[in-house]
Amino acid sequence: MKISHLLGGLVAGVLMLPVAAMAQSAAPPPQAGTPLTPTDVKPVGDWTVRCFPVASTSPCDMYEELDDKTSHQRVLGVSIAFVPSTNNHVAQIAVPLGVAIGSGAVIKTDSYTSPKMPYRRCDRDGCYVELLLPQDIVDSLAKSGPEATVNIVADGGKSYALRFSLNGFAGAHDSMSGLAKQKATSGPGASAPDAAAEAAKKK
Repeated sequence: MKISHLLGGLVAGVLMLPVAAMAQSAAPPPQAGTPLTPTDVKPVGDWTVRCFPVASTSPCDMYEELDDKTSHQRVLGVSIAFVPSTNNHVAQIAVPLGVAIGSGAVIKTDSYTSPKMPYRRCDRDGCYVELLLPQDIVDSLAKSGPEATVNIVADGGKSYALRFSLNGFAGAHDSMSGLAKQKATSGPGASAPDAAAEAAKKK
């Protein structure tokens, strides 16, 4: 069922608000199995660094969520985790339903535009980009500011730029990476965010 009107309504409300005014919070863990509750939670600027009590190659992430202030529905969620065993970053970007799947998503900063990133899956809560995050994107986000956008296209062809804050990004990244090195289990790495980013899914 096409619900691009939902996407349009949510995004329109968010685009009228400054980034600092949006609700930015850690999302609750998924409901399947035993709920994951972060054992370490640290706000850094507009980001939240979280570590989870699991044996994982990437047990920590840095997370930012933007919610529509009227409906309290998630408009954008960005989770970035670090895998010390492979020196890779993995990311999950959550956007509303109603996107044009074939168009993918693009991250833009004041000095960088990423390649098109494909959606990996959708569920009742949204559609998700889940991928290894190239180092050049991480470096650009750390050096840019004060905000970046995730650019998406709705089913009807209209483009939206979902803004998220880069306030605290570099510090959150350093903190998250350091904690991951302390807490990660050895393993072959990951091709998509595992425990930390899975917990970023909002019901």
